[in-house]
Amino acid sequence: MFLDRVKIMLKAGNGGNGSTSFLHTAQTANGGPDGGEGGNGGDVVFVATRGQSTLYDFRFHKKFYAENGENGGQRLRAGANGKDVVIKVPCGTVILDAKSQKVIADLYEDGMQFVALKGGKGGHGNAFYKSSIKQAPHYSQTGQITTAKEVILELKTIADVGLVGFPNAGKSTLLSCISNANPKIANYPFTTLYPNLGVCEVKGETFVVADIPGLIEGASEGQGLGHYFLRHVERVRLILHLVDISQSDCRDFIEDYKIINEELERYSPELAQTPQIVLLSKVDLLDEETLKERKARFEREIGVEYLEISGATYKGVEQVKLKTLEALSKIPAKPPIEIEKYDFDERDVDSISITRDDEGAFVLGGGRIDNFIRGVVLSDTRSFAYFQKTLQEMGIIDMLKERGLKNGSIVKIKDITFEYTD
Repeated sequence: MFLDRVKIMLKAGNGGNGSTSFLHTAQTANGGPDGGEGGNGGDVVFVATRGQSTLYDFRFHKKFYAENGENGGQRLRAGANGKDVVIKVPCGTVILDAKSQKVIADLYEDGMQFVALKGGKGGHGNAFYKSSIKQAPHYSQTGQITTAKEVILELKTIADVGLVGFPNAGKSTLLSCISNANPKIANYPFTTLYPNLGVCEVKGETFVVADIPGLIEGASEGQGLGHYFLRHVERVRLILHLVDISQSDCRDFIEDYKIINEELERYSPELAQTPQIVLLSKVDLLDEETLKERKARFEREIGVEYLEISGATYKGVEQVKLKTLEALSKIPAKPPIEIEKYDFDERDVDSISITRDDEGAFVLGGGRIDNFIRGVVLSDTRSFAYFQKTLQEMGIIDMLKERGLKNGSIVKIKDITFEYTD
């Protein structure tokens, strides 16, 4: 099954907690603080690989959580860092923030890496807080907690050449003639249900060709199957535009040509500017006189150069390969998507929120509070004094007073609850 768009959940590992510990040995009954640091959480890393051509592996596996860092231990033993979670995706995968729909990465080359989320930092052990003033700190810091985020993976096929045209225009047949691909071929609409890739070799050189499911009028607005796969021709350097001159499906071949170009223009003006080679296909189905009349009409009404081909008789196939190679030699590769500077992994360290619960207690929250509270232990006199002083310096006490804080008011921060006294 071909899958080219999927939403998945990511989460970097939490940081491990620092340890509160004191040295106790047979020789040292009352040693100093020896609590170790917590380990950092694992990262979430994407890697592009040529070994995959679809996002099918993500059909059922949609959650990718990196390992948490381990807690610190006694005798300054640091906790182990959490293992990264490495997510392999096909070359050409674009990653979008599901919330904002902004592009955060374009993994267009084999081996490219993107760190989507960094693991949480480990907390400091109590040994970190030792100083000439604090000889025996009885507190440590908790690890940083990370937040799960959703992203959308969208595959834009990496190919040099894209085959476009109405269903039954002969794209799959041509692909089978010029490359090593073996696409499904039949005489009914929408035989091709997903892009097929083939490698074409000409004069010792190779290029990749993508057969895109047939477009119909309204494809850019969601009609038919082709609209879903238009993204796969966005990166191609050259388009082979097949037009069924035999009108085997009772459509006018001139209108077919115009409609396909209109759909490309509606989908993306940049895509419409991609160089094209027009191929008048299925010429073997017409007698000589009818073919001559229709070619004359095409020259009169459209006026662009074209090649005649027949997948059944292989007429023009070698000429198409040579013409394609010649054209590609003059066309540079398309650049990756220009990504607007956007910090997908931005962490809230500044916000402060004040609400009141059903019992009237003040509830403090926000990123600044979460970060601050990691190193507070109310049972320790010095830590509690630091806690009170910092609340005052941060202006939080004044903010609470503006909302009605007074002596005896209850204040809650995370799992800490205390009574305010002026």
